[in-house]
Amino acid sequence: MFTYEKPDNLVEWFSQSVAAHGKNPLFGTKNASGSYEWVNYEDVGKRVDHLRGGLAGLGVGRNDAVGIIANNRTEWAVAAFATFGLGARFVPMYEKELPMTWKYIINNSGAKVLLAANKTIFNQVAAMKDDMPGLEKIFVIDDHGDLTMETLERQGKSHPIKPYSPDPGDVAVLIYTSGTTGQPKGVLLTHGNFTSNARSGYRFFADKLGSQSRSLSILPWAHSYAQTAELYNFIQFGGSIGFAESADTVADDMKKVRPTFLIAVPMVFNRIYDKIHSKMNEDKGLGSKLFFMGLDCAHKKRRSGSAGAGLLTELKYKIADAIVFKKIRSLFGGRLEGALTASATMNPVISNFFWDIGIPVYDCYGLTETSPAITMSCPTAYKIGSVGRCLDNVTVKIDSSVVEPGSNDGEIVVYGPNIMQGYHNNPEATQKVMTENGGFRTGDRGYLDEDGYLCITGRIKEQYKLENGKYIFPVGIEEEIRLLPWVENAMIFGDSRSYNVCLIIPDFTVLNRWAGSEKRSEDPDDLVKSPEANEMIFDAVNEFLTGKFGSYEIPKKITLIKENFSLENGLLTQTMKLKRRKVIEKYQSEIDRMYQ
Repeated sequence: MFTYEKPDNLVEWFSQSVAAHGKNPLFGTKNASGSYEWVNYEDVGKRVDHLRGGLAGLGVGRNDAVGIIANNRTEWAVAAFATFGLGARFVPMYEKELPMTWKYIINNSGAKVLLAANKTIFNQVAAMKDDMPGLEKIFVIDDHGDLTMETLERQGKSHPIKPYSPDPGDVAVLIYTSGTTGQPKGVLLTHGNFTSNARSGYRFFADKLGSQSRSLSILPWAHSYAQTAELYNFIQFGGSIGFAESADTVADDMKKVRPTFLIAVPMVFNRIYDKIHSKMNEDKGLGSKLFFMGLDCAHKKRRSGSAGAGLLTELKYKIADAIVFKKIRSLFGGRLEGALTASATMNPVISNFFWDIGIPVYDCYGLTETSPAITMSCPTAYKIGSVGRCLDNVTVKIDSSVVEPGSNDGEIVVYGPNIMQGYHNNPEATQKVMTENGGFRTGDRGYLDEDGYLCITGRIKEQYKLENGKYIFPVGIEEEIRLLPWVENAMIFGDSRSYNVCLIIPDFTVLNRWAGSEKRSEDPDDLVKSPEANEMIFDAVNEFLTGKFGSYEIPKKITLIKENFSLENGLLTQTMKLKRRKVIEKYQSEIDRMYQ
């Protein structure tokens, strides 16, 4: 049995940081004038104390469930730590979710009290209350009146209650996986899961993170990755977190918050990479020449290693860095020392690019069920193309028995203090993923290299065979295709067929410029139907993939589609993973036409 280090629960985790860093800023929120207002640890701690008393007055106690439907905000953290201090379970939900999913989660988790971000959500849930018999009270955050979080805090201030100190094995949070199919499963994560994971991850970056560190919060805390890597992690060393107002304002928010370290997903950097390269490819001036000169020098420096690339190369790189790369770094606020990404392995081309311009991007690998981190790259140990080495007390085993004979990889099985307690009220699903000796079957394929770095080769459920028996791992091919300036998004298909095909969402900004130069219609509906546009992009994909993949892996046909995969249309999970079955269902007729 694993022995947890103190503090081994999130109640003491938070209270110790409040005592040590009371006057440090903790959370920053953009106000109506567009500037950020910050609250310190001490003030947030008082609100936690008050809400804990208010929830206790409602009868919330050990093992009860308190739900919240809200984006990241100060009140989210206040509600979480107040819930923990009663020995209760916190159940976060996404604002951008179907009301029927909220209802399922509220009923399945047994939520007794719910906090809703605004009146709209409050009314939507209230309209379903007859179908949620266990839900006793709903309170709104952005409002004033009787049924508000403000009132609960005021009542709790008058009736204080000391915090309960949970055991590390007590459940802290019930996270419902967004999943790509079926109903979401409730993952039971304990106080020890979170504290051991946040502590181990921090040790990899102890030289980079401290009380002056700041993050811009752009990923939902309702998922375990941002919850552990950002919220709990930054609190342990007295760091601060500014909330991005929305996905559309991130660029502006970045300049105002000026983060020193980001918790992100590869998609964030993929989009920035695409925009920068698109702009530089258009610009034929001095800036563009310096940009590509700098990248060429950086490539030579990487290739030469410790031998050195020579004085002229070093000088050229310094010129490009001072004039061009510095401007790119200023887009992130000018203080960014690095970033951690998860949900998918960073494409090595994009990783190298950001390292070259002075923004190291480190890979992390894990799942909700592993709290989430399993492996991580860091300043002292990284290998681009891998997802790093195992965290403290975490072990990875590769089970080759579940893949085809002769493969050098297998299913990744994990052991350690980060493994979930199980799926709530779902012993059959729990049994499917847990081994007899306490390991968790990730469903991912990979291998450990000679230096102990984990390399992901695919997702077992997403791999498929062509009719000739050859295995296809679509994600890697899709990631390469997305590097093309013409392409915004892509999905490969070919299960049990004679060849692969690809659905492509063009980057219409780039494609419109081509249409303008060719004196063609720039209307997206016309462009996706244009034989010339389809042929041009097909040729670009074919040329780009040749030599990188086998001929059987390269799609033989493509179809351009107008609507991107998104949360709003239900084709992406909350962590930006493709809901492959949903995409296939929606575009089945387009896929079938490519086989006619």
